[in-house]
Amino acid sequence: MLIKRTDAGIARRGVLRSFVAGSLLMPGILQQLLADEAGSSSPTDPLAPRSPHFPAKAKNVIFLFMTGGVSHIDTFDPKPKLVRDVGKEVKLDHPEIRNRPGYEHIFLKRPQWEFQRHGESGTEVSSLFPHVAGCVDEIALIRSMHTDHSNHYNATLGMHTGSFNFARPSLGAWVSYGLGTENRNLPSFIVIAPAQTYAGTQVYASDFLPGAHQGTPVVPGPEPVANIAPPIGGRRQELELEAMARRNRRHLARSHDDPMLSARVRSFETAFGMQMAVPEAFDLSRESEATLALYGLPRGGTQGFAWQCLVARRLIERGVRFIELIDTGSSGNWDSHGDMMDHERLARNVDRPIAGLLKDLKSRGLLDETLVVWTTEFGRTPFNNRADARGREHHSWAFSSWLAGAGVKPGVVHGETDEYGLRVARDPVHVHDFHATILHLMGLDHKRLTYRHGGRDYRLTDVHGNVVREVLA
Repeated sequence: MLIKRTDAGIARRGVLRSFVAGSLLMPGILQQLLADEAGSSSPTDPLAPRSPHFPAKAKNVIFLFMTGGVSHIDTFDPKPKLVRDVGKEVKLDHPEIRNRPGYEHIFLKRPQWEFQRHGESGTEVSSLFPHVAGCVDEIALIRSMHTDHSNHYNATLGMHTGSFNFARPSLGAWVSYGLGTENRNLPSFIVIAPAQTYAGTQVYASDFLPGAHQGTPVVPGPEPVANIAPPIGGRRQELELEAMARRNRRHLARSHDDPMLSARVRSFETAFGMQMAVPEAFDLSRESEATLALYGLPRGGTQGFAWQCLVARRLIERGVRFIELIDTGSSGNWDSHGDMMDHERLARNVDRPIAGLLKDLKSRGLLDETLVVWTTEFGRTPFNNRADARGREHHSWAFSSWLAGAGVKPGVVHGETDEYGLRVARDPVHVHDFHATILHLMGLDHKRLTYRHGGRDYRLTDVHGNVVREVLA
């Protein structure tokens, strides 16, 4: 309940100031407390919860990124004519074969897995994803994705930042900037990955946005967040933190609230809160055997995509705004130049956990407020320099992605590629359109979500992007 600004209210604000004055939580938490007293969000607090541009369908996002380039024609985009015409020579000016020795002649290569219809929707999915196939009635599948670059670095950068050549803030940072967070003890944006992917830390960087919005990396294992346990405890740590807070306060005042310095101070605040919140959030010991089995995670396991997915659900329950899971485990990535059979091992690693995540979220009522995104950076070629070549090359002209959960029209397929899966034939969806749609589901207008930097207004979608309304409920 808000207290009116009377003498008593002013006195209470004074108490708040004196109560927090010696704490590490100054200035960020104090600013929020004082803003709450006044009945508004603090303009100086970058992580304060913010109202969306319009009523949001989703409160948070789980972004599943299959790094390396998943073959659309072997997973979610059936091409029976490609099976019939295997070995046929085609003439294409494709970026991956242009002026490439040994690729003067290219031939159609058939999909290596069979497709079947699933669910009431009848959506066709290959045998690579039997568990996800069982969830197709929850999914809006987009078969007409396309991107601007066939190089891993550039395409990965583009999928995460909307920029294919220059460092820009990531999607998760933009969502954090636009909406803030509802849990002050955990970062608003968390990235869980065993190793860095292409484009490195830029996939979760905040770039010119306030540093508080950058992603916090978590590495699966016995210590997912390094140094989370305080090296000292009790009253001694409290005294040290109070001393540091006083020095930070004076330094920040002399620097006229410099945003870089403020972000650095806030990182200490977040670390302090994480010491309390992280151990509990990552403690899976109380999860039931049924839940662990749903994800395919053995009791006591701390690695693998199953662990990443279950932890993501726990973080969603605790109010984390944006969580990205990157599949960079011991199985390698999806860049199957040498042998497409690598896809079988890779799919087996993620298929059951992803389906388990969707089912778990739904059973807990969380899928109604959580947007689940599955994507990769590009597809793979329906051809190679031999019809019996074991692998496939990069393919930016067409690939598949899907959405599920809050605000998504379930059981639909949007767009299509041509008879061989070479190019988009209907309802193209560019990466900018994909981003605009994700932001829309979060209640954010991609044209209005801007940040002034270097004399101009920037946005995630640059000057492009249209919301794909056909996949919206």
